[in-house]
Amino acid sequence: MLLVLPALVPVVAVVGAALTSALLAALGLAPLVGEPRLTGAAFTAPADQLASAVPLSLAIAAAATAAAAAVGLALALAAVATARRSRLLGALSAATVPVPHLVGAAAMGLLLADAGFLPRLLGVAPEDWPALVGGRWWVAVVAEYAWKESAFVALVVGGVLASRSRSYGETAAVLGAGRWARFRTVTLPLAAPALGAASAISFVYVLGSYEVAALLGRAAPEPLPVLAVRLSTSIDLAARPQGAAVAVVTAGLALLAVVLALRALRRLAAWG
Repeated sequence: MLLVLPALVPVVAVVGAALTSALLAALGLAPLVGEPRLTGAAFTAPADQLASAVPLSLAIAAAATAAAAAVGLALALAAVATARRSRLLGALSAATVPVPHLVGAAAMGLLLADAGFLPRLLGVAPEDWPALVGGRWWVAVVAEYAWKESAFVALVVGGVLASRSRSYGETAAVLGAGRWARFRTVTLPLAAPALGAASAISFVYVLGSYEVAALLGRAAPEPLPVLAVRLSTSIDLAARPQGAAVAVVTAGLALLAVVLALRALRRLAAWG
């Protein structure tokens, strides 16, 4: 615990100060104009928008996390198969992680838009290409998050499997276990805690991320981060506490996801 304190204290201080400031603004105790007055109006005023933003944000985060977990696990398994493949996939994953999501969103838009690179490569006319960018199903948004987060998942899971799975797998093979049996009884239990932790981090990140949904998503309905930014930067000062309220709701959902993930990780650790 003492080893992580130098990094933990500044993070807790910054996040705590930001959440406290947002909560005070949402409750009317730190107004931009007028006298402080305790009220919950900032939470009730955007209720209709929250009713659509919450399930949309959870759906985007869940879909992107599921895709990232599946792809990341597959990459990790492929990486630990041979040393040469491990170095190649490790280098590609390490190169993907530091790419800003803003750059990834721009690249995904250029790739998947109706006049983008992919339809031109396939020879599909813009009017015949499905609306992957700004469309109903938020495909480009989920694809960008899944691409970026799968590299993170692959690095985390691959690091665990590289140090432990080979010797355990060889022991299981000597005892007569087939490939599927080794995956089910050795590889998957070893990878599960790391996969669960990486997936939880990815889910919380996607839930609170703004730029990709703002660039590649529909104008309405809005995910929670996009709604929070729009209200917080509104020229109507009365709407800004509503932006703080949406931010508090987003933080609450993220905290709930972390608590549920920690409970699940304890079970996964016991299984592994």
